[in-house]
Amino acid sequence: MNRYHRAIFSGAGAFIAISMLCFASDLQSQWLFIMAPFGASAVLVFGVPASPLAQPRNVIFGHLLTAFIGLLFVQFIGVSPMSLGCATALAVSGMLVTETTHPPAGANPLLIMMTGQTWSFLFTPVLVGAISIVVIGKVMQQINARIERKPLS
Repeated sequence: MNRYHRAIFSGAGAFIAISMLCFASDLQSQWLFIMAPFGASAVLVFGVPASPLAQPRNVIFGHLLTAFIGLLFVQFIGVSPMSLGCATALAVSGMLVTETTHPPAGANPLLIMMTGQTWSFLFTPVLVGAISIVVIGKVMQQINARIERKPLS
């Protein structure tokens, strides 16, 4: 697959994943399934799926860990310039120590703290959304592998 086909295919995967999460949010008004960092996750998962930063463990646990840190700060420490910086620093260090580095997840503490999210945010959109992106990414990789194996007639 040449770079143009790969770019279109990657864009199609991102379109499917993000649109599905947005559509699910619209259908179920009590739950949110989308957040801005997922746009950056889509770049990695669909654009460079072989990257260590795009692996399922990194996507899911990177988002979970950093969201958890942001929620801890919202609930127990509060939001200030210093706490925003501290939470982000802990998120970066935490991902590196646990080997779950996923750069888009670095935005989670900021997003969560600046919008005052509650613990339910950890489940949806964070967990449900990250798993959805990973699953769609794996499906797209399988489709891509089949396309590349078939000779063009």
